[in-house]
Amino acid sequence: MAATAEQELIELSRQLIDSITTADWKAYAELCAADISCFEPEAVGHLVEGMEFHRYYFNLGAGDSPRNTTLVAPKVRLMGDVAVVTYVRLTQRINEADAPTTSSFEETRVWQKQDGAWKHVHFHRSPCR
Repeated sequence: MAATAEQELIELSRQLIDSITTADWKAYAELCAADISCFEPEAVGHLVEGMEFHRYYFNLGAGDSPRNTTLVAPKVRLMGDVAVVTYVRLTQRINEADAPTTSSFEETRVWQKQDGAWKHVHFHRSPCR
């Protein structure tokens, strides 16, 4: 059975997060539009456009700590050739004190169908409070 657009977008979002977690720049760049924009904590309140800002973090590598990421309650809203995917992202890892820890972020990912393929074009990521 063919996947629905909603299922495909959730899977693409998971692939995107996996590429971030493993610092796989090639996979990330394939999923993203070259002119991607974002608001995220690392941008300290500024709208960032393009891929270079993100490449810096990928160049740092994935680190040694094993990580597990869970997308909680992903929702998809389709609007023609644009889709918004929202979820809470939980990341489990071992901290500097060698203890397990979990961080959580509210994420909104905007995807647009370009030349027949979904491309990640904008996101907003905020820490849960």
